[in-house]
Amino acid sequence: MAKSETPLLDELEKGKWPSFVKDLKQAARKNSMAEDLLRQLELSYKDKIGHWKHGGIVGVKGYGSGVIGRYSDRPDLFPNVQAFHTMRVNHPAGWFYRTETLRKLCDIWDKHGSGLTNMHGSTGDAILLGTTTNQLQPCFNDLSDAGFDLGGSGSALRTPSACVGPARCEWACIDSLDLCYNLTMTYQDQMHRPMFPYKFKIKISACANDCVAAIARSDLSILGTWKDTIQIDPQEAAFYAEKIDIQKEVCDLCPTRCMEWNGKELKIYDEDCTRCMHCINLMPKALRPGKERGASILVGGKAPIVKGALLSWVIVPFMKLEPPYDELKDLIERIQDWWDEHGRSRERLGELIQRLGMRVFLKAVNLPPVPQMVKAPRTNPYVFFWPEDLKKEVK
Repeated sequence: MAKSETPLLDELEKGKWPSFVKDLKQAARKNSMAEDLLRQLELSYKDKIGHWKHGGIVGVKGYGSGVIGRYSDRPDLFPNVQAFHTMRVNHPAGWFYRTETLRKLCDIWDKHGSGLTNMHGSTGDAILLGTTTNQLQPCFNDLSDAGFDLGGSGSALRTPSACVGPARCEWACIDSLDLCYNLTMTYQDQMHRPMFPYKFKIKISACANDCVAAIARSDLSILGTWKDTIQIDPQEAAFYAEKIDIQKEVCDLCPTRCMEWNGKELKIYDEDCTRCMHCINLMPKALRPGKERGASILVGGKAPIVKGALLSWVIVPFMKLEPPYDELKDLIERIQDWWDEHGRSRERLGELIQRLGMRVFLKAVNLPPVPQMVKAPRTNPYVFFWPEDLKKEVK
């Protein structure tokens, strides 16, 4: 394609960073859909609007999700993207692929679609960008024969995702990969057949470093943590004192000030520790997570769509997570049942909790309030009681 045909997009190829425009142009040399996509994108930059429209629901047999319908609003100019549907392919836990598996996936997509991919979407799926309606079912059939399945989309459970966990990370407090696979296989119906008020995301990080940004992006966040004390190697801590100012860079930056350094010894008051891992990240040879490991369960994270962005709230400070994860699954189902019953259309879990209140939520899912849930000290001087609690006290 001549460079002069896309002058605005050409600007995005300049500079030292990799550009998606370069990849689009490469794909456009051999695929007419990719070529028209490039031309339409140039028009979008010129007009300052996206030239896509919704034109009905498309999918594959037996599934209500996994396919996102997309149509051009200028089919007269770009006939090859008149229909440009996206397919979400369920990723392996931790995004571990064999080379031959990726080649197989790309071959299927070259056969049925534009050849353009997004590895990976914000939900975690492998995203196959651009195919026609009549190619959806044949593409899905080939994906199934190759061992792939579609992920979630629409008002459904979105594909659970997890960090690489114990496969590569020394800080992993839980087996995020096994948990992700287990939840994915357990909740196939919720993923493939939309049944909720809106989307529901589960993301799993094996430690508080939260490498999948679960706290900010998921309705149910699972973060590996520990219950006992941080493990300290005094000799290694002394070595760090020769390289960094432990008081200034570690203790003073601790969010709860639960540490002190007297020049020779590091003291940690674990009862005040929130297990944020700041100190462990700065002194990895001297400090390690405790031995009694599990996970903190949080809810309500989301990006700003209907309402503003929300970070997750802690609802279970510590849960021991071991297969078959029955305690966690029981909690997930109680939460989803309450949200499904009371949530409005397109209302995420966090928005529903904001609307009805955390007290109502905790009572509905049978969780006791604990100090870790408190965002700030109470400012309302009035105290209210549940009527049934007063009756119990009278008896």
